[in-house]
Amino acid sequence: NVEIVRPGYDVEYDFVNPQSLTHTMETKKIRGLYLAGQICGTTGYEEAAAQGIVAGANAGRAALAASAGLKTSPPFVIGRDEGYIGVLIDDLVTRGTSEPYRMFTSRAEYRISLRADNADLRLTRKGKEFGIVQDPERIAALEAREYLIDDRIQKLRSFELKVTEWAERGGMDLMGGSQMGKKTGNKKTAEEVLQMPHVTLKNVEDIMVAVDQEERREGSSGGDDKEDFELTGSPPSVFDSVEAMVKYRSYVQRQHRDMESWRKAQGMRIPPDLVYAHEEFPTFSKEEIEKLSSLQPKTFAEASQISGVTPQSLVYLYHHVTRRNRKRDRSKSTA
Repeated sequence: NVEIVRPGYDVEYDFVNPQSLTHTMETKKIRGLYLAGQICGTTGYEEAAAQGIVAGANAGRAALAASAGLKTSPPFVIGRDEGYIGVLIDDLVTRGTSEPYRMFTSRAEYRISLRADNADLRLTRKGKEFGIVQDPERIAALEAREYLIDDRIQKLRSFELKVTEWAERGGMDLMGGSQMGKKTGNKKTAEEVLQMPHVTLKNVEDIMVAVDQEERREGSSGGDDKEDFELTGSPPSVFDSVEAMVKYRSYVQRQHRDMESWRKAQGMRIPPDLVYAHEEFPTFSKEEIEKLSSLQPKTFAEASQISGVTPQSLVYLYHHVTRRNRKRDRSKSTA
């Protein structure tokens, strides 16, 4: 039994319904007025700054277009698959919010692709195209990184050894276990080996460098000098990106397939007798269970408009309903 003497933190403020904004953060009713921050129903410094980047960029571009006698300029919009800023703004302007909005990674359906190591690859090029990034050194650094990443991945794809040799050099346990020793004639590329669960880029590149050095020594003793550059490991500036892009490739592809099948099922109906409980949906948050139970969406399109229900949960719900439908159809066919 406690009595609240004084709230420790309680701030109330008016806000503009964010659904009255476009993806450029411009108000739909008043042209040229751009909003960002708490006035849009969000809370948090980063959330405000993220909106400010997009609102400021579009306001500036609109002003430049007007001074040049142009009616409009191409909108600067960040997609949900390009950055968390895009997720935040899309959530606000399409779903709105009934409580102060915070950005959580769980709200993003493409979060495997939205990593810190590839932020420049995703957004700096876009910034350059819209005239927001103009520093030549920064652009040159991006282009150098893009070239290095492509070069390293290509080297991983072109380097191959027999699976038995991978196992001998890297250790049987690390390189796929005892089964690797039985596939005597099979070969795997360095890229394929790196996709194994516990193998790191350093493990693979150490073997690649060792093999390259051995071949050079043999070629030198035989009078066959190699003219190409000596193989080395990935530089620190691209190491994490190269490893992540190879490691996560299959997951990213599956992620896109899931989202594509989900988008095609927007009009699919949700059974009205579906019970939203943690026993059936163990990955759902308490908020998601409560909102789905209360609102009882009839279609997945309706479910996708419920604030607080994450894309991952919608995909999970879609698979649950399709499995249930298949099971029902099988029961009917055998009856």
